[in-house]
Amino acid sequence: MNFHGFYFITDSGLSKNGIIKDVEAAIRGGATIIQYREKCKDIGAMVIEAREIKKVCRGKASLIINDRVDVCLAADADGVHLGQTDMDYQTARKLLGGGKTIGITVHDLKEARAAEAMGADYLGLSPVFETKTKGDAGRAAGLNFVRDVSGAVSIPTVAIGGINLENAVSVMKAGATTLCAISATVGSADVEKAVREFTEIIINNSPR
Repeated sequence: MNFHGFYFITDSGLSKNGIIKDVEAAIRGGATIIQYREKCKDIGAMVIEAREIKKVCRGKASLIINDRVDVCLAADADGVHLGQTDMDYQTARKLLGGGKTIGITVHDLKEARAAEAMGADYLGLSPVFETKTKGDAGRAAGLNFVRDVSGAVSIPTVAIGGINLENAVSVMKAGATTLCAISATVGSADVEKAVREFTEIIINNSPR
């Protein structure tokens, strides 16, 4: 999985043009990982949408499903992203097998080390700054959190939460492998342009 581009997360509530068009624009802008996150639709609709996104991603970006192992399996996505209160890693790995990617959201160094020890393929560091996109994200952990976790683990770290073009460089310099920025991209009038700007920051500030 290519963590050297932008990690794009869909949001049907913020989308101006529909999430399929958002995904197409994000990939044109340099996104290498697409996470399909949907909280309001039934599973049938989610599977249909995930399959459509997979077609768009084919050969261009990896598709991760947020929370839902069943949707990941039904759409044959590349992997799943799990929160601390979602299905446990061991069960998800048993269901998905060894060929799928599993990312885990962590909020502190203890959770990060535990997730890596379990076998997580990457970590979502959340939230770095205050965010309104995810109501249950918790208190902002700050740049020291990114620095501490990125320095303590050997797997990729994906920073999320309140990230925008003004603070993105500081997050990368703190050690994040790549970034997510939902409001600043999905909420933009030009998703492709917004993602391209973040992609340039990621490429120019990645550890050598």
